[in-house]
Amino acid sequence: MEAKIPKTYGADAIEIRGSRALLERLDRVSAPWAIVTSGTRPLVTGWLEVMKLAQPKNLVTAEDVPRGKPDPACYLLGHEKLGLPRDEPILVLEDAPAGVRAGKAAGFSVVALATTHSVEQLREAGADWIVKDMRSVALKQYDRKTGNVAIEISGALES
Repeated sequence: MEAKIPKTYGADAIEIRGSRALLERLDRVSAPWAIVTSGTRPLVTGWLEVMKLAQPKNLVTAEDVPRGKPDPACYLLGHEKLGLPRDEPILVLEDAPAGVRAGKAAGFSVVALATTHSVEQLREAGADWIVKDMRSVALKQYDRKTGNVAIEISGALES
């Protein structure tokens, strides 16, 4: 049933500003990234198809973990799917307080997008940075040899 939602309502969808550019850039340089969502697999893949956004090689959905956000298991599984060392710094991009809490509980840095919740709610959840949208997050460099990804955060509403 959820797979029908993007097809039915896709014409009304508005993508988060800057998300397409960041995902395409990450994809273009083959930098590791994942989508970790509380949504179901049919729902998220449907939205990605309808919006014509880059498809992640690594996807964690509600079906993949026993408990949803704010439990950190989803982000820990996302980290595992990326195949990175446990001590490798991870940056989570989140738009919901429960997701911010999950990212922080997993031990990761979190950029919160003030697109669906207030700055105050995101601050209270523990976000490291709060930005208006994805235009504030840019891939500056990816070193294929070391796997290091350099991200620049500009125009933060809070940090």
